[in-house]
Amino acid sequence: MLSMYAAAFRHTPIRVSAIAIFFFGLAGAATTPFQSVIAIQEFGLSDAAYSAVILFAAIINVVASVVIGIFSDRLGDYRRALLMVSCFGIAGSGLIYFGANTVSFLIGLLALLPIFGALNSLIFANVRAYAVTLPGNEFAGINAAVRAMISLSWVLVPGLVGMFLAHAGSMLPAYLIAMAACVVCFGLFQFALPPTPLVSSELKPKVPFMASIKRIARPGVVIRLLAISLITSMLHVNAAVLPLVTTDIAGGTLTDVGVIIGMVAVLEIVFIFFWGRMEPKYGPVRTIGAGSILYAAYLILLGQSSSPMHIYALCLISGLGAAAIISLPITYLQELIPDLAGLGSSLISVNLFVSAGISAILFALGTYVSDYAGTSILGGLAGILGVALVYGLDGRRAATVN
Repeated sequence: MLSMYAAAFRHTPIRVSAIAIFFFGLAGAATTPFQSVIAIQEFGLSDAAYSAVILFAAIINVVASVVIGIFSDRLGDYRRALLMVSCFGIAGSGLIYFGANTVSFLIGLLALLPIFGALNSLIFANVRAYAVTLPGNEFAGINAAVRAMISLSWVLVPGLVGMFLAHAGSMLPAYLIAMAACVVCFGLFQFALPPTPLVSSELKPKVPFMASIKRIARPGVVIRLLAISLITSMLHVNAAVLPLVTTDIAGGTLTDVGVIIGMVAVLEIVFIFFWGRMEPKYGPVRTIGAGSILYAAYLILLGQSSSPMHIYALCLISGLGAAAIISLPITYLQELIPDLAGLGSSLISVNLFVSAGISAILFALGTYVSDYAGTSILGGLAGILGVALVYGLDGRRAATVN
């Protein structure tokens, strides 16, 4: 299994992109777990104000990802965009740390860091631009291997940062760590990443800006994006209900929650490689469907749990299903607009935004008509609906190809 990834990482652009996305993940993993504490306890934002800030930041991130992706496609060069977006990360994190006040925090969170968040889709666009020239057996595992690097950062970093700042008077140094990670990203793109392969003017797509936007708005793209967002929303639902089910219904503690989340995160890294191996054999539709059904089953069983041991026993199926959902849809989404790597990869950010919105609706509905256990089951049913849509749209084509 690992030989496939070793073969892919022989290529300098893929290797540099994988290292860069680790540091991108590091920047987020160092700050996101502590961001609400900094906003509310250190800068005095109300719960409602912080919620509004997070919503607007997410909207700006989606818009930035799409716009930057479109212009990168038109330039035929993702390196310049990667450098520019890295600068936004350096400026945003640095402004929050060195400014150390509410105004600098809001400017960083609303105007600078959401644009830095577009780095995620840009890196995958850059990877795709190189990977299409590689043999099929290498191309199949590249997205999974690169995606695993983000999971690795989230396994390692939050706990280390938490221990490092446990006795500090402020959590703001987390943004200094993030700034250093952004500087590393900039250095990798500036000094280690080769230029994007040149494409002749006859072959390079020159799609007008509004025509690119219309590509996203096509019914076939929108409904497939909705299907994947229903599937991805299960991860958000789980993030909301797992601590509540564990402590309020199953009788566990916050320590149990931390251990369970850590176990699943480690399993995700292992199983991302497994799904990367399965995808070229069975195709993206079947593998996405299989992994999503497993995760839906996990959420339904989580809703039936009555003791911490039940939830510990679900870690294996949770890690296996989550690994499929966080890695396999990347290629599926990129293939919705296959000729424009930047625009197709920007759908990754759109999917995250839409799926978070769906999960918020599911959580509100589930807690209104039932309890946290019922909300978990509702999230699983939404994921099954997403799988049904994917199979209804592309299942027959997948069967034909295979």
